[in-house]
Amino acid sequence: MSETSPNLDLPLVQPAQAQKHVTVNEALLRLDALTQACVESRSLLVQPAGPENGQAWILPEGASGDDWSGFPAGSLALFRDNAWQALS
Repeated sequence: MSETSPNLDLPLVQPAQAQKHVTVNEALLRLDALTQACVESRSLLVQPAGPENGQAWILPEGASGDDWSGFPAGSLALFRDNAWQALS
C-alpha cells in the first residue's frame, strides 16, 4: 500500500497506525492550501520576514532565504504553524 495519494501527495492512514488524527489533519491542511490556492507573488526573490499563517508564494528561480533557498523553483512555499513548507 502506498503511503501517499498519487495526485496531491496526501499522507494516507496506514494499517495499525497510531495517532491516525495526525495523518488525517496533515492531509486536510495540505488540501486547504492546495485547493483554491491564493498566492502573494510568483516573482518575489527574498523570503518575507513576517509572513502570516496560511500565506503562500510560488518560488521563482534564485529564491533566497533561510528556508526558500532549499526549496525547488516552481514549488508552493506555504507558511503554516510558524514554519515554511514546500508543496509541489
